[in-house]
Amino acid sequence: MSIYDIGGSEVKGDASEAMSELPQNRTLMVEKLTKDPPIKPEVVEGLKSVDEVFEHFAPKIDMEFSDGEGGTRKETLNFKNLGEFGIKGITNQSEFLKNLTAQKEQNQKMIKQLKTNKLLKKAVEEEEYKAALLNSINALIKELEDNK
Repeated sequence: MSIYDIGGSEVKGDASEAMSELPQNRTLMVEKLTKDPPIKPEVVEGLKSVDEVFEHFAPKIDMEFSDGEGGTRKETLNFKNLGEFGIKGITNQSEFLKNLTAQKEQNQKMIKQLKTNKLLKKAVEEEEYKAALLNSINALIKELEDNK
């Protein structure tokens, strides 16, 4: 039987004391960082930060992208931190994806102009103006190609 003094309280031991819970503001990540399984698994000790893990394992992947014409382009993506797994991180490493992003932005600008520019809207709707606009655009394209 326990003896208590004034102001004391009993704290019973817990069976899971050897394992501590992760704090609420932390995340435990376990991930395969290489494309191929290791020939012989290795235990790596002494890595104290995520940056050290990325530096040691140097994860990378060979990608094959397909364009609109059915052609392919191969690129290697290297990852040096967690931020490079996001859309911006992957796009910054790939010329192919940078070009796609630029095309997407240009298309969005054209759509915005078609929705808001009354003169352009009228030019696209009426056949006579539409033909004149297409002739002007084709002339600009030819001029740009001739000046390459």
